[in-house]
Amino acid sequence: MRTASLLILAGAFLLGCPKNEAAPTKSQGEEPPPAAQEETTEVSQDQVPNQYTVELDTTKGAIVIDVNREWAPNGADRFYELVQKGYYTDVAFFRVIGGFMAQVGISGDPALNTEWRAKPIQDDPVKASNTRGTVTFATSGPNSRTTQFFINFGDNSRLDGMGFAPFGKVKDMAPVDALYDGYGEGAPRGRGPSQGRMQTEGNAYLRESFPKLDYIKSAKIIE
Repeated sequence: MRTASLLILAGAFLLGCPKNEAAPTKSQGEEPPPAAQEETTEVSQDQVPNQYTVELDTTKGAIVIDVNREWAPNGADRFYELVQKGYYTDVAFFRVIGGFMAQVGISGDPALNTEWRAKPIQDDPVKASNTRGTVTFATSGPNSRTTQFFINFGDNSRLDGMGFAPFGKVKDMAPVDALYDGYGEGAPRGRGPSQGRMQTEGNAYLRESFPKLDYIKSAKIIE
């Protein structure tokens, strides 16, 4: 477990993943998040329904996610809070790897990135498996989840043992399957976006250098 944790933090966690695929992480070899006190979501548990549905209005159409708090309460609470606060507005699907997963959740506003990187949540036990369509927060190590999440394209149940805890599932994967995946893995491992530059330069960097990326235009809780 010690070796695996170190590899996650380095952004090169290959254990159990197909060749040329890294497990979903938050830092991808960039500067790690700033040191922060352990925090929980600002939304109290009694404010979050046990089940709720989120609609992501994206450049490929609506992606509807059914969230189940019993699967991962901390993750479900954080997702609810971020949606309610409008965090997922004009946010890019910056790491889309066909057959593996689509990752999103770095704000186009650098100030928001600084704010939320200092608000990690505690890990959840893995109760649901990372199968096709499940939605899971990315991580850079123990108790480090903040805003980034990914949608599994296929059966990625190998991620279960690595601590990736799904909190919801997409109803219809057609819009997810249509997301642009031509850039592949991010820098420094591939030619895709650098998470470090995304954190500090926002969407100005992405729109100039990676114009084909798809975006979440807005997100809302619909039931």
